[in-house]
Amino acid sequence: MSVAALNKVEMTPKDYKSEVPPVWCPGCGHFGILNGLYRALSELGVDPDNLVITSGIGCSSRTPYFVDSYKMHTLHGRAGAVATGTQLANPDLAVMTVGGDGDGFSIGGGHMPHMARKNINMTYILFDNGIYGLTKGQYSPTSRPELKAYTTPYGGPEEPMNPLLYMLTYKATYVAQAFAGKPRICAELIKQGIAHKGFSFINIYSQCPTFNLIDTIQYYRDLVYEVPEDHDPSNRGAAIELARRKETGPTAGKVPMGLIYQKEAPTLCDKMQEFVDNVGGTPDYDLNKIIDLSRP
Repeated sequence: MSVAALNKVEMTPKDYKSEVPPVWCPGCGHFGILNGLYRALSELGVDPDNLVITSGIGCSSRTPYFVDSYKMHTLHGRAGAVATGTQLANPDLAVMTVGGDGDGFSIGGGHMPHMARKNINMTYILFDNGIYGLTKGQYSPTSRPELKAYTTPYGGPEEPMNPLLYMLTYKATYVAQAFAGKPRICAELIKQGIAHKGFSFINIYSQCPTFNLIDTIQYYRDLVYEVPEDHDPSNRGAAIELARRKETGPTAGKVPMGLIYQKEAPTLCDKMQEFVDNVGGTPDYDLNKIIDLSRP
């Protein structure tokens, strides 16, 4: 979401904290992501009066309560749809969605490709802890087969999905990945994502010390490696290759951390404005004319 048109304010990261204290478990990686979000908003000078954050259901979906902004805690998996409507209704707002791997890629999985392919002007931060935390530890789309959860006491029957490849396949125009234990990197990638005009997706690994006992903070530290300096983020083919887990070589089994892909492209709002212009529309345009124009 481009913030160029917004009124910038001088605020510290602490100024973005609401009166509601975070309620996550001690040691949860979500604290690091939240601090990165505060820092990103401060460095960009985003006015809380122009900021809308939506969320679905889950531990990470409590995040809007902890940020000084307009917010909506929506239905499970539907936060992106609400954010899409918000952005289309008022393109001048800074719109964000936060959610977990289950919320985004299980029940909400049907919405993710369409936000990406339509290039909705918003930022989606996925708190990826490989577990359903709020409902006390069920297997999620990004859980490893080794995870013995309440719903999979003998381990998982399937391989985890790759969020980066998913979003690159559907042509998201900004794709990045980070680890909650590196809040400065989280802040920089979130900052870039907010400043990007188009659909920004940031996958952030976040340890759950209560229900996911195999993906520890040390596991994630060993899992990630920084994107090579010679990587060209404008090359989608190179981004897809980078997002694939290698079976051999120095990065075998590891995942990249940093900016994976970025491209400038018309947003859905840009395209909708073209429809309005084509029918001689005004701010009070007639939707029926646009519908008639689209008919054969």
